[in-house]
Amino acid sequence: MGTPDGKEKVLYPELSYRLVGILFEVYNTLGYGHKEKYYENAVALELEKLKISYKRQMYVSLDYKGQHVGKSFLDFLIDDKIVLELKQGLVSSRKNIEQVYAYLKANGLKLGIIAQFTPQGVKCKRVIIISTSLFLYL
Repeated sequence: MGTPDGKEKVLYPELSYRLVGILFEVYNTLGYGHKEKYYENAVALELEKLKISYKRQMYVSLDYKGQHVGKSFLDFLIDDKIVLELKQGLVSSRKNIEQVYAYLKANGLKLGIIAQFTPQGVKCKRVIIISTSLFLYL
């Protein structure tokens, strides 16, 4: 999101930077090639160590006109503000972006981070809700 001075505004900057630091710490310690669940376990340990509030494998209900029509589970909800999804491997898909967008929309949140653990390192992308019908993927 642009600002009048032309600089990009980062949502929840301190928390976002701490999360990215955790992701790099996990990658630098474990390396590449593990199951997503193992990265998830390691991220949870770092969140606890740094006393960052989180919910893990949080249930998300999808309702339509007051009727339950579906469910899913997001990897992490950090400090009731940021959705964090972990992925392993080289392939980054539009489906991952749409998944995080749906989680954000269903929970009335504005920021999601997709962390992809690849052979070249961890790659972090942000999904930002700007309005009810517009989002960015950075």
